[in-house]
Amino acid sequence: MNKVWAITRKELAAYFKSPVAYIILFVTICVFNMFFFMIIDSNREATLRDVFKVMEFLFVFIVPLLTMKTFAEEKASGTMEFLMTTPTRNTQIVFGKYLGSIIFFTLIIAMTSVYYFIIELFAAPDRAAVLTGYLGVWLEGAMFIAIGLLISSLTQSQIVAAICSYIVLFLLYFSTSFTQYTHGAVEEVVRYTATFSHAENFAAGLITTSDLTYYLSTIIFCLVLTRISIENRLWR
Repeated sequence: MNKVWAITRKELAAYFKSPVAYIILFVTICVFNMFFFMIIDSNREATLRDVFKVMEFLFVFIVPLLTMKTFAEEKASGTMEFLMTTPTRNTQIVFGKYLGSIIFFTLIIAMTSVYYFIIELFAAPDRAAVLTGYLGVWLEGAMFIAIGLLISSLTQSQIVAAICSYIVLFLLYFSTSFTQYTHGAVEEVVRYTATFSHAENFAAGLITTSDLTYYLSTIIFCLVLTRISIENRLWR
């Protein structure tokens, strides 16, 4: 566990040593604040449901920026070779990097918790719906990060990793748009892979086994593939 935490701290330090992290934090919070006040002013309702939808959509753009260098930069600079020769298991490397990204992502989510206290001051929001909504946003971000880590482990280029992550996340988020071209079982599969439908349930205050299974199984699957990817020595 100490080795995992050491890698996690290294990842967090890498984030905060770069001005990109501060730019992402500043721009993200400014954009979220703008949409929060616009939505509250427009809906006149004590709910964060539409705010969660905006956050989920914007994370499609933000997460690839957080994950693009996790493995790609290590491979390009040659430090990945050194990391893999240390007495650290590949699983620990993957989990440590994933945990570092998750903690930074959680920090972004935590900074938006002030929205709840604002609406609590002026109304009586559904606390359960707010909690499940935040859980849905966090799970979706955790899944996006797992996908980003996998793609970053497949290339030495941060730009390629970011672009490929954008493509995959956009396809997952907007996959319901393709249901009009499918039928039967294929349509159900396409609809199930859409992140929007699962996140919408959490924002509405619903937690289902199907939604939890979707997020958790995708996260585990991507992390396992990432471990397999870094074990592949063809890139060396």
